[in-house]
Amino acid sequence: MIRKGQLAQIHIAKAQLGLTDEDYRAILARTAGVSSAKELTNKTVGGVMFEFRRLGFEPKPAKKAGRKAPNPPASRQAEMKKVEALLAEAGRAWAYADGMAKHMFKVDRVDFLDDSQLHKLLQALIIDAKRQGRYPDDLA
Repeated sequence: MIRKGQLAQIHIAKAQLGLTDEDYRAILARTAGVSSAKELTNKTVGGVMFEFRRLGFEPKPAKKAGRKAPNPPASRQAEMKKVEALLAEAGRAWAYADGMAKHMFKVDRVDFLDDSQLHKLLQALIIDAKRQGRYPDDLA
C-alpha cells in the first residue's frame, strides 16, 4: 500500500495530463498490473510515476515550510533585513536563525532578541558567511 501523498500525486498527474478514466486505468494495468492506484505497492509506484513523467507530467515543487520574515519595529528593520539577506544567501530558513538565537541566548526566536543580542547574532552570521566565502571583507 502506498502513502497518501503518493496517491495524491498520481491523481494530480492524471488531472494534469487530462487522462480519461479508461486511459488512466490502462496505464496502471500496463505499468504495474493493477486496476486501481490503491493497489499499488512501493515497488510499483515508481514505474507508474515514470510513465506519467514520460507522458509530460511535471510535478510542482512543494512549498517551503517555515515562517515568513518577522516584521520588526523601524529601529531594527535594517539589521533584520541584513539577517534575512545573509540567510537567503546561505540558502537557510528563518528557523536556522531561530536555532542560533536559542543556542546563543536561550531565546526561542530572533524576534524576541534585544538590540545587543540581535547585533551579536548578525555578527555570527557575517562570520559564517566570510568562512563560506559569501561575504566580501570590505563590507564588514
